[in-house]
Amino acid sequence: MSKILKVQHLSKTYRSGEHDLNVLNNVSFEVGKGESFAIVGPSGSGKTTLLGLCAGLDTTDEGEIWLCGQNLFELDEDGRARLRNQNVGFVFQDFQLLPTLTALENVIVPLELRGVKKAADQGKELLAKVGLQDRIGHYPSQLSGGEQQRVALARAFANKPAILFADEPTGNLDDETGTKIEDLLFELNKEQGTALVIVTHDLELAKKTDKSIRLRSGKIEETVG
Repeated sequence: MSKILKVQHLSKTYRSGEHDLNVLNNVSFEVGKGESFAIVGPSGSGKTTLLGLCAGLDTTDEGEIWLCGQNLFELDEDGRARLRNQNVGFVFQDFQLLPTLTALENVIVPLELRGVKKAADQGKELLAKVGLQDRIGHYPSQLSGGEQQRVALARAFANKPAILFADEPTGNLDDETGTKIEDLLFELNKEQGTALVIVTHDLELAKKTDKSIRLRSGKIEETVG
């Protein structure tokens, strides 16, 4: 299985006043094509920092990350941005939809930025897949939290990413709605063959993935799978 994400001996330290804060310490793991992978741990364990580094949103102090065959730290900021635009999807806890755009317009933004023809048709198809074919003209304020996250999922998969990073994707949802979003996430992951990396504190969600690591104080405490 080809590796979409490969992390080797990753460490990250932030300067806090007169002290160094070691957020990640010698973290290594791999995620293959189509695999689902969870990064688990309590608040402050380094989960979100690790996700940001893996997506090339930040740079590391030590170690290396290969994303879709590219060494992230051999690329400048523009190079990392191009790599993300071409290969990466994101889903966040707070949805991050544009409030002045309809559900359909939110979904087709990444398609239009890439100059995709018939972007609206693709957007409608994606919204139908997440069960929102009747809500395409609604604005985020007219949608429930679960519906907004479905729009965010459709948008994340619009560019058929090689890898999707999901940061606490059900954190703002009730249990029943969260379970439906999880099911959708895994369904789209399998259907499109997208590697899926989920940051979560939810151990039950982590059990649904192919592999997982548990972080504590920036170190891998346990590896499953």
